[in-house]
Amino acid sequence: MGRATPVLLVLLSLGFFFVTYNLITIVHYRAVGSGKQTVSTRETPSLIDPVIQMPLYARKVKKERLLFHVALTATDAPYSKWQCRIMYYWYKKKKDLPGSEMGKFTRILHSGSPDNLMDEIPTFVVDPLPKGLDQGYVVLNRPWAFVQWLEKATIDEEYILMAEPDHIFLNPLPNLAHHEFPAAFPFFYIKPTENEHIIRKFFPEESGPVSNVDPIGNSPVIIKKDLLEKISPTWMNVSLRMKNDAETDKTFGWVLEMYAYAVASALHGVQHILWKDFMLQPPWDLETRNKFILHYTYGCDYNMKGELTYGKIGEWRFDKRSHLTGPPPKNISLPPPGVPESVVTLVKMVNEATGNLPNWETT
Repeated sequence: MGRATPVLLVLLSLGFFFVTYNLITIVHYRAVGSGKQTVSTRETPSLIDPVIQMPLYARKVKKERLLFHVALTATDAPYSKWQCRIMYYWYKKKKDLPGSEMGKFTRILHSGSPDNLMDEIPTFVVDPLPKGLDQGYVVLNRPWAFVQWLEKATIDEEYILMAEPDHIFLNPLPNLAHHEFPAAFPFFYIKPTENEHIIRKFFPEESGPVSNVDPIGNSPVIIKKDLLEKISPTWMNVSLRMKNDAETDKTFGWVLEMYAYAVASALHGVQHILWKDFMLQPPWDLETRNKFILHYTYGCDYNMKGELTYGKIGEWRFDKRSHLTGPPPKNISLPPPGVPESVVTLVKMVNEATGNLPNWETT
């Protein structure tokens, strides 16, 4: 019997390596695509790519940055304007830092006409829904705004980050999506499987198991532009259908449009990589370490001992809803000792922005 040559042994070894590597990669993709796996930068070993479990050095052969366009929807109300100004301030501060793949920025203004921030923030004006169609739930304009923007605007980037006015960029944000798998933040209060009866009204059995509907909203999400172009009209239609269904409207309430995006994505067979460190939400999340976006949707109420008094107005508080008709003042007092670092960071970042933005009081 002849002996194998060294060249043959090398070829066999390489063949075995690639077969094994591809098998592992496929299995991992399926785990990510199932919507069951979340990714945390803190829990991921430093030498492993958290998306496909591939050594980082192998990914660094990528020579070009995968830029994403930052887009948020907004109104011309003072409440929306001051948040947009803070958000855009921190976008500019983080955009060009190492590790960032943030591209251009657009505020999609769905009030139908220009406002006084057009020269400060790159803005694309779209029409609101016909009068009365949103039934007082202004967020229903969000999917309709994206439909119009995607159809009419020139967008250079291949990917899009859907963001919101009350987002602050903590760190330079890389592109967390991976080809056909968008990146999203898992919300603890979006529970499709626990609301199967309602979800099935819009996601029939032939579309697959309810577990295919990810526990997400539309923001923050980094997604390929062509995927969003397919999903957005469905997202809009599902949102309107949900709002017009009394049971769904009552059950989902203010997060109805978030469920609509999750359902619309699943209807198109799109599932998301769930990044726990994509965002944090004070006062429930205590630290900003390794996080990318700070979302200040909740009120932060504390007594002077640094104890949370959620549900009761605190001796010290920061709540964006206290400033519906105009911007918060400059130099908000820092919270008392003992308050979580995330809340302290929020106040410091708001103060820095308001201290540097011109004509803040007249926003």
